[in-house]
Amino acid sequence: MALKYSRQRELIKDFLRERRDHPTADIVYRNVRLLNPNISLGTVYRNLALLTDRGEIRRLRLGDGTDHFDADISPHYHFICNKCGCVQDLQMDGMADIPDVDSLHFKGKITGRMTYFYGLCEQCCQNSGD
Repeated sequence: MALKYSRQRELIKDFLRERRDHPTADIVYRNVRLLNPNISLGTVYRNLALLTDRGEIRRLRLGDGTDHFDADISPHYHFICNKCGCVQDLQMDGMADIPDVDSLHFKGKITGRMTYFYGLCEQCCQNSGD
């Protein structure tokens, strides 16, 4: 089914495409509101859910209780800093060679996978001397 054009949805998608820091819905709202002061937080949440359901963006659940959003839906991994909480994209060769679990000892069907790496980001390492 074709989706009706929405200027608000386009503003949200454009904002996410420009970012590499995986913002939360509140950050999306505060920034998109600068361009469209009439947009509501509920509209932002509904559009983020719709874009996620349609596969146009990715929702990241990083364990901090807040969803983060990524417009880059290409296969890639994420690094989360244990100190400052920043989220960075990781491009890693060889990860695609990991066998699919469904071909091993799993009777269900795997439709995707998400792997997170944790540690200290470069900035936090420099600040702490690690």
